[in-house]
Amino acid sequence: MPFRALGLHEQILKAIQEAGYSEPTPIQAAAIPQVMAGHDMIGIAQTGTGKTAAFTLPMLHLLAQLHGQGPLRGIKALILAPTRELVAQIYDNVRAYAQHLPLKVAMIFGGAGG
Repeated sequence: MPFRALGLHEQILKAIQEAGYSEPTPIQAAAIPQVMAGHDMIGIAQTGTGKTAAFTLPMLHLLAQLHGQGPLRGIKALILAPTRELVAQIYDNVRAYAQHLPLKVAMIFGGAGG
């Protein structure tokens, strides 16, 4: 099944293709339709199986749909992660997937010594 079959926004599909992905992984194929339908979900999979895309691609799709209804103001999504390394990884992925969307992405972490 190609990513296109999941019904993702065209600009997200363009970013996915530019990232070199052609088909969703099993966790993505299972999660993306559920999240796009507005369902909560918990997914467990090994490192490197595409969990970040499994929850961020449908989130970006929904934000793109909201933007189509008018300008977005304020924070619309917040992703919490337990380590700086994971925050940076998620940020890099979201920024890549959202590169063709009129959305801003930021990375913030605490606990830094001064």
